[in-house]
Amino acid sequence: MASSVLPKVFVTRSVPLAGLARLRQHCHVIVHEKESSTTREELLQGVCGMDALLVFPLNKIDKEVFDAAGPQLKIIATYSAGLEHIDLDLCKERGVKVCHTPGVLTTATAELAVTLVLATARRLEEGIHAVKEGVWGTRWERGLWIAGQDVCGSVVGIVGLGRIGLAIAKRLAAFEVSKIVYTGRAPKPESADFIGAEFLSFDELLKQSDFVIVSCSANESTKHLFNAEAFRKMKSTSIFVNVSRGVVVDQKALYEALKSGQIGAAGLDVTTPEPLPPSDPLLTLPNCLVVPHVGGLTIKTSKILCELIVDNVLAALDGRPLITPAF
Repeated sequence: MASSVLPKVFVTRSVPLAGLARLRQHCHVIVHEKESSTTREELLQGVCGMDALLVFPLNKIDKEVFDAAGPQLKIIATYSAGLEHIDLDLCKERGVKVCHTPGVLTTATAELAVTLVLATARRLEEGIHAVKEGVWGTRWERGLWIAGQDVCGSVVGIVGLGRIGLAIAKRLAAFEVSKIVYTGRAPKPESADFIGAEFLSFDELLKQSDFVIVSCSANESTKHLFNAEAFRKMKSTSIFVNVSRGVVVDQKALYEALKSGQIGAAGLDVTTPEPLPPSDPLLTLPNCLVVPHVGGLTIKTSKILCELIVDNVLAALDGRPLITPAF
């Protein structure tokens, strides 16, 4: 960066300090310091005159944001693997580079998916509430009042056997499951054969699986893939886990399926919208566990993500190729 005027970078949420410190050595960095997510108004104000944006999945990057930022914008770096919140066609049209963080979140997200499987299968949220509310002893004598389901010997169905889906399957295989099945646009023998996974149609996977885990990409073809019809095809004891994106699920249909006992339980790391309002009906259900999109949120992963993003931003501002370009 030969110019004496430092390029400006707007960061829509606090990120690890080490990464920011390195970015500040080369750029004038403005960070949205509030604990709450950036509002639309704050985003539009913050991007004005910026050379680079460091954004998160909740930040929708569209024509309005481009117009507010101005023609000097060179790069949009997203703190995520997913890109559905960014208008990539418009980025190409305006010559703005985009980078993301593919692969970095795989292990952490897979571990969170397994956590949700175990927590919902063993009804941990209900058990914790029983302890805190002092009703543990009063119900204990009732036998199977909080009996959960076994992962061992179950059929695990994975929707989307990409990096994250494969990592989930590998971890759950260690629980001595009966079978792992998967679905997607096409069979992936190079990945599936390694874990002995069987490719099935979407409908057949729903019928056979005791656990249905969603790790597919979010796009127009997967929007509301899990609707009322899909839930009707699942077992009444099935547990549904989503670590993809909230848009993949029709949440009203999920609520009805859980409330009526059409399926057994659900564990969600992603919802629509995010944050999910405390008044949302899903949060009233004892068989629905919702966590605040923490799939990739570990201390180690956050540091790696930030370093990669800073490397990409500095490369773009120097006119060098990106390390992890989106296109």
